[in-house]
Amino acid sequence: MICPSSSDEEVDDVQQQQQQAGQQETSSGGGGSHHHHQSANSSEQAVPASVTTASSGGRSIKSSEGVAVAAQNGSVTSLGGASPSPSIKSSEEDATLKQQREEEEGRRMRLQLYVFVLRCIAYPFNAKQPTDMARRQAKVNKQQLQTIKDRFRSFLAGETQIAADEAFCNAVNSYYEVFLKSDRVTRMVNSGGCSASDFREVFKNNIEKRVKVLPEIDGLSKETVLSAWMAKFDAIYRGEEDPRRPSNRLPASAASELILSKEQLYEMFQNILSIKKVEHQLLYNACQLDNIDEQAAAIRRELDGRKHAAEKIETQHRFPRFYCRNESEEELQRLYIDELRQQVALLMNNLESLPVSRGSSGRNYHLPGSKLSSLDSTEEDSLSKADVILQFALEVIVVEVQGLKSLAGSKIIYCTMETDSCPKLQTEPVEASRPIWNTTGDFTTTQPLPQVKVKLMTESTGVLSIDDKELGKVVIHPTPNSPKTPEWYFMQVHKNSADQQIRIKLTVKMERPLNMKHCGYLWAQGRSVWKKWKKRYFILVQVSQYNFVMCSYQERKAEPYEMMQLDSFTVDYTVPELDHEGGRAFFNAVKEGDSVMFASDDEQDRILWVQAMYRATGQSHKPIPPTQVQKLSDNKQDAPITQFYADRARKHGMDEFISADPCKYDHSSLYELLQRLTLDHRLNDSYSCLGWFSPGQIFVLDEYCSRYGVRGCHKHLCNLSDLLDRAQQGIMIDPTLIHYSYAFCSSHVYGSRPDGIGTVTMDEKQRFDEIRTRMKIYAMDQITRFRYCFPFGRPQGALKATLTLLGRVAMDEDPGPESGREAKVRELVRHCLKEAALVNYTRVSDYAKFDEMDSYKKLQVIIHLAELCIDVLQQNEEHHFEGRESFEWYSDLMVEHSETFWSLFAVDMDSVLEKQQPDTWDSFPLFQLLNDHLMGDERLKTGKFHSHLRDTFAPLVIRYVDLMESSIAQSIDRGFGKEVWDSNQSINVIASDILWKLQALQTFILDLHWPDTIFASHIEHRLKLTTSDMMQSMVARTLNRFKNLLQSCRISLDFRVTSQLCQLINVAIECRNQSQKICASGLDASGTQHIYHAVVDEILDSAFTEMQSLIVSKFNKVLEIVLSKMSRYDEGSFTASFLSLTKPGMELAVNFNQFVSINQDVILDRINDEVFVNSVFEKWYNTALKIFCDWLNLRSELQLHVYQLKTLIKVFKSFARDFALQGVAEIKTKTHTLIHKRLTVEEATASVTIGSLGNNITMKESDDEVGEDD
Repeated sequence: MICPSSSDEEVDDVQQQQQQAGQQETSSGGGGSHHHHQSANSSEQAVPASVTTASSGGRSIKSSEGVAVAAQNGSVTSLGGASPSPSIKSSEEDATLKQQREEEEGRRMRLQLYVFVLRCIAYPFNAKQPTDMARRQAKVNKQQLQTIKDRFRSFLAGETQIAADEAFCNAVNSYYEVFLKSDRVTRMVNSGGCSASDFREVFKNNIEKRVKVLPEIDGLSKETVLSAWMAKFDAIYRGEEDPRRPSNRLPASAASELILSKEQLYEMFQNILSIKKVEHQLLYNACQLDNIDEQAAAIRRELDGRKHAAEKIETQHRFPRFYCRNESEEELQRLYIDELRQQVALLMNNLESLPVSRGSSGRNYHLPGSKLSSLDSTEEDSLSKADVILQFALEVIVVEVQGLKSLAGSKIIYCTMETDSCPKLQTEPVEASRPIWNTTGDFTTTQPLPQVKVKLMTESTGVLSIDDKELGKVVIHPTPNSPKTPEWYFMQVHKNSADQQIRIKLTVKMERPLNMKHCGYLWAQGRSVWKKWKKRYFILVQVSQYNFVMCSYQERKAEPYEMMQLDSFTVDYTVPELDHEGGRAFFNAVKEGDSVMFASDDEQDRILWVQAMYRATGQSHKPIPPTQVQKLSDNKQDAPITQFYADRARKHGMDEFISADPCKYDHSSLYELLQRLTLDHRLNDSYSCLGWFSPGQIFVLDEYCSRYGVRGCHKHLCNLSDLLDRAQQGIMIDPTLIHYSYAFCSSHVYGSRPDGIGTVTMDEKQRFDEIRTRMKIYAMDQITRFRYCFPFGRPQGALKATLTLLGRVAMDEDPGPESGREAKVRELVRHCLKEAALVNYTRVSDYAKFDEMDSYKKLQVIIHLAELCIDVLQQNEEHHFEGRESFEWYSDLMVEHSETFWSLFAVDMDSVLEKQQPDTWDSFPLFQLLNDHLMGDERLKTGKFHSHLRDTFAPLVIRYVDLMESSIAQSIDRGFGKEVWDSNQSINVIASDILWKLQALQTFILDLHWPDTIFASHIEHRLKLTTSDMMQSMVARTLNRFKNLLQSCRISLDFRVTSQLCQLINVAIECRNQSQKICASGLDASGTQHIYHAVVDEILDSAFTEMQSLIVSKFNKVLEIVLSKMSRYDEGSFTASFLSLTKPGMELAVNFNQFVSINQDVILDRINDEVFVNSVFEKWYNTALKIFCDWLNLRSELQLHVYQLKTLIKVFKSFARDFALQGVAEIKTKTHTLIHKRLTVEEATASVTIGSLGNNITMKESDDEVGEDD
């Protein structure tokens, strides 16, 4: 297969144009003719001189030719300058020349490295592309972050069509303000470690907590709400993008997460190593990357070279310096050689395990180290003839027949096909006028030189004819080299046949088995086999990856006639032998004690045979045809295409890279360069890889290490160094990846043999110690700045992995007992978290500037700073929870971290509070904010900062309570003093204000949630006692004032309950209502239960009883006045006769009834307690009836005067009716019944004496009674 990059002519033209352009650029004083990746130029290292010596097969990276080319370029530069005088040459020209040399040297190094990489990709036999790696998400860049912010800003501004409720909008607004606008997110995006998944997970974690506290809604589960909110979030995040719209073709970098083909891997490493397309095509064709036989042979040669290299190291005693633990230097040297041999043996086994298509026997052979001999050898490991039997697929296509002139057109004809040991096949019958079939016959044979017979038959029409008649036949001897196109064959016919020129068109294809590497006719003569010089049919058979056999076959025979195993043979071109007749192009195969001479009739065939045998023998020497230069200069077309590509590569300076011996290069240095460039390429692609290679990159790097013997420890040490370099540059690197590589190196250095290698070189040990020191500093820095290195807990689990990494590094540093190492780890983490507290508080406090502010503004700033500090700790708890829970013995260190953080805040808080004015209480919101947060955290509750906060504000609380108590006491003195009673100020407002102050003071103290239970109980007990005393004082003052006011009122029918009396009653009622709240039971500082409101309730009950008695007594005195007026009409009295003459009316009854009604209305309207009002009415009613009854009982022997009777009836009935309307429960009491009977009897007596009383005055129940007298 030819690499489909461009045509051969285009390659030559482009290369010539580039060379001309490079010469012009060099002559004009440019910076070089090649453009390479900047990071590659800056990071390339020279290969050590000990492994860069030239070999017979090629040159090293730092060959003298490269310097000569650079010097030549430099000379062109100097010749093309403004002045050729050497005295005018400046240091700038020297720097330019040096830069050109370095660029050329770097280009040559990358080209050589690319050749090795190409071979790893073309024929891998150790590694596979992993399929179980975590899928990486596409990273978010700066432009995308700004777009996301704009989309969420548009949603919050109502500029989108996405419908959302208030709760979702609040969640989005919090997400936008806290997350999207955070500078930590911007840094995370700049570090390349942020993906769309991170944005989504942070929002999901946020809304899960919000939805959890929402109330349950019937028919709508919280999972449904979460799903709906996430769908809306996705719609906002995507903007106008339709998720159903088909995406465009993925770019090359976007496909890096997939399993890549060889072509994609070639393209990737072209970009990594800055290889041009033209250079790739030249190397691809010249290396024969599409020829698996050539690649397998190259591997065999490499492994053989590595075995000889190990033997050379052992012989010349050129060992590296080893790190000795308990072994001696000699033991390590022997172990090192054994490891090198075991590595080669493992690679040979891997190569041997690759499938090879075999003959019918299907046996698998494992003879990588055996000596293969000729057929007659009796060694146990020799092959038999049955082991090399091949299977060939034959395909015979009968197309058409011509030349049937004498046969009638209606005759039926057909063809048969047959070969040895296969059933005969037949075509369809056709008429002789149209002898066309295009019929295919498939056969399987084990004969390399089979015989195929095709016969043309016609059906016999005679009655006595048994067999069909044969018209002609053709016999063909196909080989795998036979043409695959249709050909005309003349058929053999009978002498007496009328048609002597019958032709048949056939296609005979003989497929080549995969384990047959070459075939054809050769002249041969050897010592042990093929002893006569004659022409034979040879096949080169691959039995296994390390066993090739040269077999000669006879016609129609499945087993070889003679055979020779090619192990230990060396093939090369040779001059013609004069004593041999036959053959034109000679070559031979030689080994110690044996040789075979071969000759072909064609030069091209000889080249192909030598190339095939060269790949089979595994020899280090590459045969060069003696006629190569002449044939290529003559541009003859009989040269093999591989030779043509090799010539083109040599023409463009690629031959030295292709023919270079891999065993003579320092692959450790080359791999370090390859891995560094691959990491740079990976970090610059479109995925948030966090330093993890893609599956294709891992595959190539692992294959390179296995194939070229890069030690596993060196591989991981290089990776660690590169990852730490990138992490120090601000690039996000997964600490799990660093820990993985470090654990491998640590296990290797301390003898655990993770890859089976037991030797540790001093270079590995020194580099490991250096990297361990760097890693300790890196891990401590990451933990110190965990809030900014892992913002919002992303990447997930990174902080936990970093803590684990620091623990592993710290334990490796200390060889002491495990308990001591754990204590050392704790001290390191404690130090990091202490520094983290300083870093976090410094960043947060930058928002607070206390310069040139008055005390009030400073207090507001410190309150805002406290809110920011709380947010920081809450975010740490929410997003970095795994840091505290990674190990149980780290939880107390997180508590110390929080305490240290608050101690730094306490310094600023104390400085601000010291500058506050005395007796100002604006700082209490600060205490409430901090105390509520600390009380909600069981780890910080009653901690150092909490105790400091309590001690700082305890004097302020005591002072505040003292002043409030004094203020309330003064309010009581002023509010219930004489000057207030004399003014028009409402006592009700004053009392309500005092009660509100008492309640507000208690509420304030309760809202403080004082952390010290003893102090809190003491304050609570004090406030309740104070409240109880003040309420008793208010009630006593109110009662005294009530008495004084009531005594000052004149007793007459004009007496009315004043508004001041009602206010005083309402004050007492309000005190009773509030006493249940502000004088509730509780514990004092000693734990004794107190019922504070019991004493207040007793006083209030006594006051209410006394108020009721006083006001009812006032009402009853008015009734007594009315009755005393009626007593003047008593029978037998001196005044009765005179007063009867005046004919008195009902004014007295009407006035009393108005007195009762008006006072009832006043009490109902102005007194706020219904219970008190009902109690007053009941007491008033019952005592008034008692007075009525007593007055009548005194006159039980007398007959009532008509005026008395009429007045009593009117007053009694109206009195009872009014109180019944006011809700008095028992109207018809025993006293009421007695009065009713007496008045009924008196009415009956009067009706007998004087008749009806008139004015509808009667004891009978009637609706026509009038309430006034005419």
